[in-house]
Amino acid sequence: MTLLISLTIAVIFGAAAYLMLKRDLIRVITGMILLGNAANLFIMAAGLRRGRAPIVPSDHDLSDPLVQAMTLTAIVISFGVATLVLSVVYRVYDSHHSVDLRRLSSAEAAQAKIDDQLLPTERSARVETAEETESELEEESMLEGTRR
Repeated sequence: MTLLISLTIAVIFGAAAYLMLKRDLIRVITGMILLGNAANLFIMAAGLRRGRAPIVPSDHDLSDPLVQAMTLTAIVISFGVATLVLSVVYRVYDSHHSVDLRRLSSAEAAQAKIDDQLLPTERSARVETAEETESELEEESMLEGTRR
């Protein structure tokens, strides 16, 4: 049984490492989630003891509740982190229409080049124009929402 659990954890770790080396952000995040799940399984397997529940003081062997509590906490935290990262990826896809890391890095390099060429007065004017455009788009979307 211990060998089966160990092999399962190793396969999940391997799949997570493989996915995290891909260029697609969704696959990277899937690998990150798998890595967290494999770590949780490893923690549970390391603290695996057969015994009764530690509710009532007893002379028998008891299982350790700390391992289970730590794993449950890790599951909740990894769920929150995965939700946050997926929302950031959605925002990146919405703005750049791609989740490919090479395209995103080239877009970032192009934007940095543009920012380096602008004078400080042009930067502030460009930021103000972008903020005005954003507020106009928000007003239009609100008006369209009330019309429906």
